[in-house]
Parts: sequence; structure tokens; C-alpha cells
Amino acid sequence: MRDWVKQAEVAAGERDGLTSSEREELAALRRENRQLREDVEVLKRATVFFAKESR
Repeated sequence: MRDWVKQAEVAAGERDGLTSSEREELAALRRENRQLREDVEVLKRATVFFAKESR
């Protein structure tokens, strides 16, 4: 119950913190960031592989 009250105060601007929608957005952005980092790592490995193959 205390958590609900704290979250309601945050949503009302009475307390510092993230609103529920900001928490959801942050979680989505973190997931996207993790996926993009994995994609970049795959592309780096592919670049190294193809660079070795072309020699």
C-alpha cells in the first residue's frame, strides 16, 4: 500500500521519481538499447570475418 501512495505522489509531482509511464518508457528504451548493442556486436564480428575472408 505504501508503494501505491509513493507512486501516486510521484505522478502528482509531489515527490521526486519516475512516473509509471516514465518507468515503462525507460524499460522499453533499455531493452532497445540492449538489442542494438547486440546487433552492433554481431556486425563487428561479421566485419572481422569478411575482412579475413577477403585476404
